[in-house]
Amino acid sequence: MKFLRYGDIGSEKPGVLDADGGIRDLSGVVDDLSGDVLGALPDVDPTTLPLVEGSPRIGAPVGHVGKFLCIGLNYSDHAAEAGMDLPKEPILFMKATSAIVGPNDPVYLPRGSQKGDWEVELGVVIGKTAKYVSEAEALDHVAGYCIANDVSERAFQTERGGQWTKGKSCDGFGPIGPWLVTPDEVKDPQNLDLSLNLNGARMQTGNTQSMVFSVAHIIAYLSQMMTLHPGDVIATGTPPGVGMGMKPPVYLKAGDVMDLEIEGLGHQRQEVFAD
Repeated sequence: MKFLRYGDIGSEKPGVLDADGGIRDLSGVVDDLSGDVLGALPDVDPTTLPLVEGSPRIGAPVGHVGKFLCIGLNYSDHAAEAGMDLPKEPILFMKATSAIVGPNDPVYLPRGSQKGDWEVELGVVIGKTAKYVSEAEALDHVAGYCIANDVSERAFQTERGGQWTKGKSCDGFGPIGPWLVTPDEVKDPQNLDLSLNLNGARMQTGNTQSMVFSVAHIIAYLSQMMTLHPGDVIATGTPPGVGMGMKPPVYLKAGDVMDLEIEGLGHQRQEVFAD
């Protein structure tokens, strides 16, 4: 099933997509798509739920995210693009949960931004608590999958000292959604096509087959170091074609439009503004 949250920022309601692409109101079944609900998502017939009229804003498909975990250099072709060796273990950095926005919300470049960049990524939402889980068990802890845009400010990230988090956590730098797609609809998370267009021109094309570390490996690995809780989001890395890797580099500017797709997970579209 394809779950989603819709409505104004801070007032999103849970919903589910019907066979015709209509939004059905799930608020009479669950209060929100967050916490323990994600471990037992309702199995409902969407046609029995009220149809949502109009075209409401689509929010992030999971609420009250506790941790936003990101894996760096996790595509072999992206590592080559960056001129870096393949990591021997997953590279982990954190993205502030305050960066999370809906899939079609505007992206604001922060004051002083000079090197805004894009990264289409497969997002994984944890549904059941995971601690010390094996790779074989790992996918049993997944509530679903979504698109994530790991928007980055490369100067903040690499030129201002400290950790990557500085360039990853600006407000609005974490669009996720539109849907939380349950694992039964994603037969193989290691064989999904990803793409990102900038102003209609293709920038990123990839497939999750090129991941250095699989989704199952990442979950198992992280669970050895920290407990993963329902609602935690993991962005699993990006394929080649980021602006930083181009010759010469290309960076985001006000007026740009990003379009992102992942096979079976829907579409995102963000317009870029200067804050």
